[in-house]
Amino acid sequence: MLRRPRLLSPAAAKDLLFDLARAEGFDALGIAAPDSIPLAGDRLRRWLVEGAHGDMEWMAETAERRAAPARLWPEIGSVLMLGLNYGPDEDPRAALADRTRGAISVYARGDDYHELIKGKLKRIASRFLPRAGGEVKVFVDTAPLMEKPLAEAAGLGWQGKHTNLVSRARGSWLLLGAIATTLALPPDAPERDHCGSCRACLDACPTQAFPAPYRIDARRCVSYLTIEHKGPIPHELRAGIGNRIYGCDDCLAACPWNKFAALGREARLAARTENRAPALAELARLDEPAFRTRFAKSPIKRTGRVRFLRNVLVAIGNSGDPALVPEAERLLVDPHPLVRGAAVWALAQLLDRPTLARLKTAHAGEEDDEVRDEWRRAAGAPDPASVMA
Repeated sequence: MLRRPRLLSPAAAKDLLFDLARAEGFDALGIAAPDSIPLAGDRLRRWLVEGAHGDMEWMAETAERRAAPARLWPEIGSVLMLGLNYGPDEDPRAALADRTRGAISVYARGDDYHELIKGKLKRIASRFLPRAGGEVKVFVDTAPLMEKPLAEAAGLGWQGKHTNLVSRARGSWLLLGAIATTLALPPDAPERDHCGSCRACLDACPTQAFPAPYRIDARRCVSYLTIEHKGPIPHELRAGIGNRIYGCDDCLAACPWNKFAALGREARLAARTENRAPALAELARLDEPAFRTRFAKSPIKRTGRVRFLRNVLVAIGNSGDPALVPEAERLLVDPHPLVRGAAVWALAQLLDRPTLARLKTAHAGEEDDEVRDEWRRAAGAPDPASVMA
């Protein structure tokens, strides 16, 4: 009679899990118990009540499941948190110097990390289960799991004053993944806060998105505005965005703990040449097929051409370069009103009033209310609602 293989002890199962994760290239590992983040749910609820999540309604819809891992999966016994270093080979703020080019967040300059990390996690799980038993689920950013508090509980780092994870060994540059298991594995000690009196990350924010240390208002965050936000970017924040066309690394790059950071080893996360500081003129010419082709394996594809061009046009408006006027003018007839409205604003920053007035007359047939409002603002006309009041 065949005997079933004897399953590993919890300690041996943890060692196996760590060995498999290291073989997949993960740089930071730790186990968190499912009850290790008791305060996270209340903090999330307060943040949502303040409306600081903007139009990320999915955050509110999944708040109860996010509050604790066991609410997401009642059978959970422990969570392996994994960090993959993506340390850049240059200061990402260098891309801000030339305003005729776009600045793309470091994590988005290479392949989509969601797909990359999920593949690694699935391979780890497939090799772990036959020897350790139990059940597992893998998560990369998109599930209602509070990865940063769990990573702190697992000892990978701590949530700094900018609310992102900071590692003493890797600085700001860790992408997170999680493997939840029904097995109760020995937990690791949590990391303590090492921010001290430093406020470099808070002072670096170009749009003042931090009302206080350890609190972020996503509605003012450049990463939220250029990636998650679906509508026009608020007028009062456009100048602060500068030439950041997808995400922002300023608060991450400002952290002094980056002096210990190392260059990422995963080749697929390395910056593609065309994504280091692409010319705004080139990006403004992307139609739908060209956008899909250029960003086929990039997280940028998730935002879509329309929002991406909105960002590019805000950057063109902030460029101060009249040579970019033809690119914005051509997009005044784009099929999408979000693009047309952004083009109006960009031209208003680059053209004199008489030239802008002639353009406004040429496009007097604009039917979209928001685009018409952009034209009124650009021409300095009062809002009809305020006049009525």
